[in-house]
Amino acid sequence: MEFHDREMEIEEIMGVLNTQPTLITFIYGPINSGKTELIQHLIKDLPENYKVFYINLRGRFIKGYEDFLEVLFEVDEKSKTTEIREYSKAILKNFGKVLSGIPIPSNLIESLLEKKEKGKDVFKYIEILLSELSKKFVPVLIVDELQVIGDVKIDDLLIYKLFNFFIRLTKEKHVCHIFAITSDALFIERVFSEAMLQGRCRFLKVDDFDRDTVMKFVSKYNFSEEEKEIAWNYCSGKPVCLIELITAKLLGKDVDEKAKEMLKVRKGQIEELIYSLEEKDREMFEKAVKILSEFFESEIVSYKYLKDEIRFLVGKNILFANPVDKVLKPQSRLDLLAIREVVKK
Repeated sequence: MEFHDREMEIEEIMGVLNTQPTLITFIYGPINSGKTELIQHLIKDLPENYKVFYINLRGRFIKGYEDFLEVLFEVDEKSKTTEIREYSKAILKNFGKVLSGIPIPSNLIESLLEKKEKGKDVFKYIEILLSELSKKFVPVLIVDELQVIGDVKIDDLLIYKLFNFFIRLTKEKHVCHIFAITSDALFIERVFSEAMLQGRCRFLKVDDFDRDTVMKFVSKYNFSEEEKEIAWNYCSGKPVCLIELITAKLLGKDVDEKAKEMLKVRKGQIEELIYSLEEKDREMFEKAVKILSEFFESEIVSYKYLKDEIRFLVGKNILFANPVDKVLKPQSRLDLLAIREVVKK
């Protein structure tokens, strides 16, 4: 299904890309709100003078230095050069618009693996490469699902080394735009509260579609007025949920029945998570239910800090915590309806 209407977000990101790199941009939002699709669509439409390194950590298991290098770099088996500036000029001849890793000659990656002071030489190599590229092009480094390396240690926590390096590339050297994408609300809260990032990053939220966008979206698939209301009432603006209903429609299935089936499944999943907690930790169970009960009459609930019960619900992707506005909301309309069914009991 085609990409649909993210003009406001695209305009904001292009506003960043059309200026000198100065801040790290964190792109965040509820799960399945279309963050990755937005970035991939935007990359396709960038002018040729932008050179993008898109590193997707989704589904990658990173427990140490070698794992980190494996996902960070794209090894060039043909090149044996040890001169980074010479290599950066050579790769420009075959560099398309996007690479899924930072190119590096095979002999250099072997050298980095042997280094005792982990990380330092890796970042030095990347900085030199990007600095050379920035003389003729606009380098853009995108790390999707950055939270995957949140707890990885290379001497110290890798994430702090990365933050310092990103600050150097943007605020100090101005050689590369940095975008970090995450759906992990606990991770973005950690980032938001991180002292070293104050004044050195910006936050861009990619949320679910609004009502008008939803109506236009499902209209393309010949939804009746009744089916449009069903889509909004069950899915609101969650793209992945809407696609489920659209798929059902295309297969000739009843949209209302599909929506009710999805709610039944989600209700069962939340019940399993909450009531299995009752046996393990009665106190946490009661606190979690109390939080969920606040959504019986409200769609958004404010918070001052992430208590353990909130962390549990956010960690299980039942709730989304927005650290900028300090509010909680269910990850989707379907979650809200399921929560209300669960607490009604």
